Amino acid sequence: MDDDKTESPKVETTEANGPETTAEGKTPKKEGDQVGEIEDTKQIPEETPPSEIQYTLERASEELYKFLFKLPTKNDDENNKASPEIPETVIVEFLDHFEEQLTWHDSAIEGKGKGSHVLEDDTLLLQVVDRVSKLAASIGELKSDADKKQCVLTNRIGAIKHSVMCLLEDEFRSILEYVLDPSYPKTKTKDAKGKQEEPESAESAPAEDNDSTNYSGYTPEMLSSLTKIAGEMISGGYESECVEIFMISRRIAFEDNLNHIGFQKFSIDDAHKMSWENLEGEITTWISTFLECATVYFPCEKKLADVVFTDYPMISSSVFSNFTRGAMLQFLYFAEAVAITKQSSEKLFKILDMYEALRDKTAALENLYPREWLNEIKTETATARTRLGEAAIGVFCDLENSIKSDTGKTPVPGGAVHPLTSYTMNYLKYACEYKNTLEQIFREHGKIERSDSSIRTDFEASEVDQNLRNNNNSNSNSNNNEENNPSPFSNQLVRVMDMLDANLEGRSKLYNNVPLSSIFMMNNGRYILQKIKGSTEMHEAMGNTWCRKKSSDLRNYHKIYQRETWGRLLGCLRLEGLMIKGKVAKPVLKERFKNFNAMFEEIHRIQTSWVVKDEQLQSELRVSISALVIPAYRSFVGRFSQYLDPGRQTEKYIKFQPEDIENYIDELFDGGKKKP
Repeated sequence: MDDDKTESPKVETTEANGPETTAEGKTPKKEGDQVGEIEDTKQIPEETPPSEIQYTLERASEELYKFLFKLPTKNDDENNKASPEIPETVIVEFLDHFEEQLTWHDSAIEGKGKGSHVLEDDTLLLQVVDRVSKLAASIGELKSDADKKQCVLTNRIGAIKHSVMCLLEDEFRSILEYVLDPSYPKTKTKDAKGKQEEPESAESAPAEDNDSTNYSGYTPEMLSSLTKIAGEMISGGYESECVEIFMISRRIAFEDNLNHIGFQKFSIDDAHKMSWENLEGEITTWISTFLECATVYFPCEKKLADVVFTDYPMISSSVFSNFTRGAMLQFLYFAEAVAITKQSSEKLFKILDMYEALRDKTAALENLYPREWLNEIKTETATARTRLGEAAIGVFCDLENSIKSDTGKTPVPGGAVHPLTSYTMNYLKYACEYKNTLEQIFREHGKIERSDSSIRTDFEASEVDQNLRNNNNSNSNSNNNEENNPSPFSNQLVRVMDMLDANLEGRSKLYNNVPLSSIFMMNNGRYILQKIKGSTEMHEAMGNTWCRKKSSDLRNYHKIYQRETWGRLLGCLRLEGLMIKGKVAKPVLKERFKNFNAMFEEIHRIQTSWVVKDEQLQSELRVSISALVIPAYRSFVGRFSQYLDPGRQTEKYIKFQPEDIENYIDELFDGGKKKP
């Protein structure tokens, strides 16, 4: 390029004579200069830079581009393409105008406020920044006779490049931090109790929950500026500064949002020192936060990194992985801390909730990470899941121990359902709502030493297992695959039920009353059966065979109750010993009626205080008693009442009519105190 063709108003720099300057150090302008008279570049309009600065900078940039275009590349043959002479005048002019542009840019940013200025319209500035970077990279490789001048020029270019990169750093940071708001993303979040909260207004709700612009709060213009600035900083050799600013800004935003929704970081020691009430609340927050991160935060942070570093996929992948790795590990460490806290039955369901959250979102999370990061994430996630699974098995299996150790010596009044029965069945019913998860846990993580191995004897274990085999063999013709091949979880459920039955059998003997013991076993057995039939999941796990056996046991207790209570009463109505030489023995007949009355009154007095809460069982008992007693009593009275003298004698010995018997039977098992 011919230096004489340039229209720059600047005076050329030579060895003997530098640029002519005023007393204030400014370059004077000549008449007709296109730049015009600008005595102080800081005194400029705030909205747009002077058109003269833009025009001359653009013209100088084009002249510089022509020079850069002529530079040899690495692929060029050094012998065939000589390095052009450095056009110092063009470079100096370009640098002068570029510094003016930077001065205006700083003033504009200060006037508008931090983060409010976006470089979307500063295409020329970013283009010039790119040429400064290229100029700095290539000028030092050129040879020149004026080594001293070249050194000065190189230093000035380096200083300007550093200044402009600092400007881009500030711009990059200010845009990233401008929208830091603990309310992002504006999607549905959950409070500390897991309840969903709606966005404040319809306008604030995003059109697409997973869109990175909606998630981060950045406008498309901001994203465009971030992308361009990142590109210039990375190509200019400022990759580490760019990445550091991005990661720090996003980490602050992410942690602010976690604090906003109540999530806190806890160490294993912190978790172990918490009361269960406090830890339960933190688990609820953990679950909701983890699900939000897996479905919204992490995917959208990856999208944001991909957008900002669109031309640098390796940097984008590394930035996202480094940024989210710490949060992900914090989630997993908390899960492990919960898993190794002291076992207790009430922890089972929260542990299962955490297990399900990890299980259901693991695949989606793994898809976000590159291969070099994937192994660590998969390993840590698998470890946390295993710990939670083993903890769930330990808690569930420990239910056997709690049943076996519950050896209270106080019988439940009235033979009602024992609290241990109601607690166990409600616990199992709730647990079976997680049936599929528990099936998976027992199948995948069940190869651990049983928590009660030191308590259960080999005989007890083999006896329970034999019962399981007998139950399964008795239904060998069934088409139900689950029942023919019970899962580890189903086997464990049956073991718990067998342990409960054994506990109840022992408690029934505390009554020292066979009929009441039978009522107690019927009450508890019916409660157990109704709970199982009322839960599809529990019924599937226990199987039809077990339910039929339980129903058969209830019928046996019913028969025992009838025989021990009403069989003795009906003995008063037997014919044996009543007839002597073909005639009715009145004294014996009177004694039979007397004994019947006394015995029935005693049964009514006692058994009206007995409790049968299940209406169906109560009705079945009353109906069966009536069907057994009333016809026999009616027949006996009808046949032998004539042998009693009418009047006082009849009233004395026949105190109850058949209808009275039926009414009194209907008062049994209601806990009332009515007497005949």
